Parts: sequence; C-alpha cells; structure tokens
Amino acid sequence: MKPGNHPEFYRFPAPAGRSRESTIVLDGLGRFWHDGALVVHPGMARAFAQWIRRHPDDGRVILSNDYDWTYFTVDDVPFFVRTVVIEGERAKLTLSDGSDELLDADSLRVGRAGALYCKVKEGGFEARFTPQAQTHLAPLLEESAEGEIRVRSGTV
Repeated sequence: MKPGNHPEFYRFPAPAGRSRESTIVLDGLGRFWHDGALVVHPGMARAFAQWIRRHPDDGRVILSNDYDWTYFTVDDVPFFVRTVVIEGERAKLTLSDGSDELLDADSLRVGRAGALYCKVKEGGFEARFTPQAQTHLAPLLEESAEGEIRVRSGTV
C-alpha cells in the first residue's frame, strides 16, 4: 500500500527536521520556482503539475506524490489550459498537468488582463487559459450586447 492510500496520510507529521511548508511557488504564468530559482528540469516541472491536490482538512493547495506531501504557494491558479481542441460544438481542454477534460462553459469568466478562467477537476479548481489556448477558443465565443464574452448559444 502506498502511504497516500492510508486514511491518515495527510495527518502524519512531516519527516524529522522538515516542515510541511515549502518554498515552491507556481507563478501566474504556470512556471514553478523553488527557493527563488526557476524549475528548469522539464520532468520536475511536469511532476509538480501532476501532483497538485487540495489538503482534505484545510483545503489548501498541496503537492502530493502519494509518498509525501507539502504545501506550496500559488500566485494565481493551480492549473493552466495549454491547448483547446474544438470537436464539433465542444471544446476539449488540455491542462498543465497533461489531463484532458471538456470545457464547463458556465464556469468561464474574464479575469485580470482579459485572461479567461474556467473551473476544472469537477469544479474543484480554477484554471487560466494561456494566451494561445484562449485564441483557440475564439470560434466558440461571442460578445453580448452588454459587452460580456460568452460561449455561443448551442455550443459546449
């Protein structure tokens, strides 16, 4: 059994001499930093992106590989929409952790600097569209008379 499958996994104390707080930061562009240095190893950055979870007791964002876990800092959102593929009238999103899911159009919102955001992971997290992914979504969007951006009626 992996330690992450133990019912008390998230309640175990940190290993001796360590803390559950880390200096890992996910910035607003989707890049990981550790101790102020950019994580440049693609495998490590990919692993961090795949380990994002919520602590079941306090709801804070953590990194967990099922053997250990730590809190980390998220500057904006924990996930980013990297690509959008329009399949008929639906939009399939590929997220920064490599997973795919369909766009929940009702969760779309416009944030700072005109960036689009949506709910992902069954509504448990928010994701920000990268500029490239946002342009791929353009065929499904329209502007209302009030200036709101929304998904075209009958799509997604």
